[in-house]
Amino acid sequence: MQKIKTALLSYGMSGKVFQAPFLTLHSGYELVGAWERSEKKIQNDYPEVKSFASLESILQDSSIDLVVVNTPVATHFEYAKKVLLAGKHALVEKAFTTTLAEAQELATLSKERNLKLCVFQNRRWDSDFKTVQKIINDNVLGELVEVEFHFDRYNPILSPKIHKETANPGAGILKDLGPHIIDQALFLFGLPDAVFGDIRMIRESTLVDDYFDILFYYSEFRLRLKASFFVREANPAYVIHGKKGSFLKHRGDIQEDELKLDKKPNLTNWGREKEGNEGILHTEIDGKIIKEIVPTLQGNYYDLFEKFYHSITNNLSEPVTAQDGINVMTIIEAAILSNETQKVVSIYKQ
Repeated sequence: MQKIKTALLSYGMSGKVFQAPFLTLHSGYELVGAWERSEKKIQNDYPEVKSFASLESILQDSSIDLVVVNTPVATHFEYAKKVLLAGKHALVEKAFTTTLAEAQELATLSKERNLKLCVFQNRRWDSDFKTVQKIINDNVLGELVEVEFHFDRYNPILSPKIHKETANPGAGILKDLGPHIIDQALFLFGLPDAVFGDIRMIRESTLVDDYFDILFYYSEFRLRLKASFFVREANPAYVIHGKKGSFLKHRGDIQEDELKLDKKPNLTNWGREKEGNEGILHTEIDGKIIKEIVPTLQGNYYDLFEKFYHSITNNLSEPVTAQDGINVMTIIEAAILSNETQKVVSIYKQ
C-alpha cells in the first residue's frame, strides 16, 4: 500500500483529537510529525515522529506528501498557499479561509499545480447527521417544508485561546461552528437562492460574534441554521418537517467526546451513539401514520481519511472539495452582508 507521509501544522486540540488518531489508524498514512512552536507534545503520544521547528522545515522536506493546515483560521490561506506552492497536497481545517476570494485562489492554485486540496468538514461523518441524511434520501417525509439545524452550546465565558476572542478575520462563531452546519446543509440541498443573516455579539465583553441565525431560501422550502453560546437546554439539533411528516434528532455523536478522553478510534464499534438519543420519526408511509424511534447510524471520521487517501493515490475527487469550501464561504459572506444591510442577499450560482 502506498504510504502518504503527512505532517501537521499544529498539535493542539485539532491535531491531537481530530487528525493524528485517524492518520495513525489508517495504514495508508504515515504521520511524520508536527510543527510545534513552543510546547513540544507530539512525541509524548507518538515517540517515533518529529517535532518540526518551523513551517519551512516541513515545506523543504521532500519526503512529505501531505500537510494538514490545522492552525487558527486567519492563517489558513497563507499556510495552505505555501503548502501548495511547495508541491504538497493540503487538508485544510474549517473554516476553509476567511474570505471567498481566498478560497477561490486556493482552488485555482491546487488545479494549476495538480494537487489535492480537501477541506476538513468531518461533521459529514457524524452519526446524527448520517441518520438525517438517510431520512432525507429515503423521502419518508414527503415534500420538504421547513428544515432547521442547530449547533448550540452553553458557554458564556470567553475562551482562553486568544485567537478565538480577538477581533480578527477568522474569529467568531460564524466561522467556528458555522462551517459545520452550513456544509451539512449544502451537502444535502445545494446552494440556496438567497439568505438572510442575523449575527450578534451577546457575551459580556466579547469582541467576536457568538450567535447567528441564517435563513436559507430554497424554491420549495426554507432552511434555518442557528448557533448560540446561550442554550443551556438544547433544542433538537435537526428538525425536518415535510408535507407527510417530521423527523427530530438531538445532537448525539460521541466521537469528539471519546477522542478528548484519549480513546483511540477503530473500524468496528467506533462512533456508535448511546441508546436513548435516537431520532423520532412521525410520518405517513403507504397510507399509515407511524411514530417511531429511528436507530442512529454509525459515524466515523475515518471515512474522510479513507476517501482522501484514494483521492490522492487514485486521482479521484476529494471527499470535501475546494468548491465545497468556496460554497461555504459564499454563504458566510452573504450572511455577513445580509446582517450589515438587513436585507435578503441573493446567491450567485456558477
